[in-house]
Order: sequence, then C-alpha cells, then structure tokens
Amino acid sequence: MPHLATKAAINCCLLALIASLAGCAAYAHKMPSTDADVQIIDRTNGEHLPLYWHDGRRYIAGMPGHRYAIEIGNRSGARVLAVVSVDGINAVTGATAAWDQNGYVFAPGQRWQIAGWRKSQSEVAAFEFTRLDYSYAARTGRPANVGVIGVAFFREQPQPIVTPRISMSNEARRAAPAAARSDGGAAAAPSTDSVAAPEREREKIGTGHGRIEDSQIALTDFARGRETPDQVITIYYDSRDNLVAQGILPAPLAPAAADPFPGSARSFRFVADPPG
Repeated sequence: MPHLATKAAINCCLLALIASLAGCAAYAHKMPSTDADVQIIDRTNGEHLPLYWHDGRRYIAGMPGHRYAIEIGNRSGARVLAVVSVDGINAVTGATAAWDQNGYVFAPGQRWQIAGWRKSQSEVAAFEFTRLDYSYAARTGRPANVGVIGVAFFREQPQPIVTPRISMSNEARRAAPAAARSDGGAAAAPSTDSVAAPEREREKIGTGHGRIEDSQIALTDFARGRETPDQVITIYYDSRDNLVAQGILPAPLAPAAADPFPGSARSFRFVADPPG
C-alpha cells in the first residue's frame, strides 16, 4: 500500500507527510512520461477500461452504476507523490483540488488501486459512476468539473550530501592550516511545510460517494522537489452514448437489415424433382 502525504507534521511513528512547497530549482527534473502511468479499472466487472484519444485528450467510457478504481503505477527508481483529483475534488481531503494538497506516496516500482474518497486511514467511500446530480461534486455544490480524473506527480527532493567530518588529535589540529581546522557548517535540511450545464436529454455522468470499504494506508514524510508537478495525467470520462454523440467514439455498426426473401439472389430455377 502507498503512504499518505499530509500538510502538517505529525509527531508519531505512523505518519507525517509534509510536502515542501519551497522546492529547489537545482533539483527540478521533468519526469519522463514512462515513469508513471494511470489506468481506470471497472471494479464491477474487473476490466481495465480502454483509453480513447481524441483531439489530444484521453477518454474512457464509464458504465453508470459500476464501481471503479484509479490504478497508479510508479515505474521510477524513486518515491513519488501522486495528488489525485476526481471531478475537480481532492480524493483525500474533499477540498477543491489544487497541486499543493495531500496525496499518496508511491515507493519505487509500486502499483496500487485508489478505490474511493478517503474517509480515514482505514476506509474509503467507493468511486462509482452515477448520474450527474448524484455525483459527490454536485451534491457538494461543485459540479463545474464533473467528468475528469487527474493525477499530478511530484518527485521527492533529494537529501543533501553531507561531507563527514574528520577527527584530529589536538597536535594535528595545531599543525593543520586554519582552513582545515575549521569545522564549517553542516548542510541545512530541506525546509518543509504543509503540503456547464449539460443537456437534459444527454446528461453526463459523474462520480458518486459510494459504500464504505476497507482501505489501509499509513502516513509518511515527503518533501517535493519543486512547486509544480513533474507530470500530470488527465483522463476525461462520460457514458459511452455521450462519447459517441460527441464524436469521440465511433458509432456502433448497425446490424444488416433482415431480408424476407434471402434466396432471391440465386439464379432462377423451377422446383427440382424428388430423389429416386
């Protein structure tokens, strides 16, 4: 399971996830597109929902009433923070989503499914595709961004390299040049701080606040390497019918019309004699 990043330092052994907003320009590093990936899993039937590209955007077709999960994979060799937004709402805190908020910390090579709105360190309310007016965003008065899932990834700020001090005897100290005798200053630790009206006849779908499920996480410290995300993955979603109507998905092929006289195309002939 990934760890959860929080804004305030928590003085306990479980978790104190602190995302540094100060960052460090020297550490700024754009994540290659292959370092992280996001897929949507239909938990009702167990299928990975296929991604469709249209005008440079990713789309998936959701089935109303089905539960789903956001599967995140960290392919890099370092920890990353994933700030997850559903319908413009932070999936951990329920606040209107922003980059500097709480998220999930993934270890190198880790893959995990985020299955709902975080309710505590042990429970979530399941994500489920639902009617727009039943969505969590609409029910909390924020329907403007229904239909989009976003994950902002941050690399961790590397720890500074501290040169170990060399002990000297008193005689060696007196003999050494002044510059060598100076203890110097220890490197400072990185600072950390808290981290449109749809048509009625073709209403879009949103994400509901479903049943409570078990989902265990722990807390950890995390210092971001920069203020802005190293990578953002955005996936738009709607019902299949709506995506077809918008021209994002092709219309299904119409079945061939039934022929009342299927033998008419044959060459003309009279009734054949019976055998024997």
